[in-house]
Amino acid sequence: MENTLIDKTFRDSDGKIVLAQMPNLPLIVWIVTSLLALIFTSGKINTVLDVVANGSLFTWAWLELFQGVNYFRRALGLAVLIGIIALKIQYS
Repeated sequence: MENTLIDKTFRDSDGKIVLAQMPNLPLIVWIVTSLLALIFTSGKINTVLDVVANGSLFTWAWLELFQGVNYFRRALGLAVLIGIIALKIQYS
């Protein structure tokens, strides 16, 4: 198989096209804490949920950026990291 830019962008080391994967632990934690933050909308619980959600999403994005299976997943991690930073700057 030829190793073109398209292959590096969308294929993993086994040659399979990978755009989405099963969520890993940081992504699951982000989803759960984000949903709980919609229920507990104020107080210390909401603050803790917000910190844990942002930390786990940052961890997921960092892992994708440096350990993603292809260039697409790494670019996705970079985009999420930039988005997290931009939103925090905007709302600070």
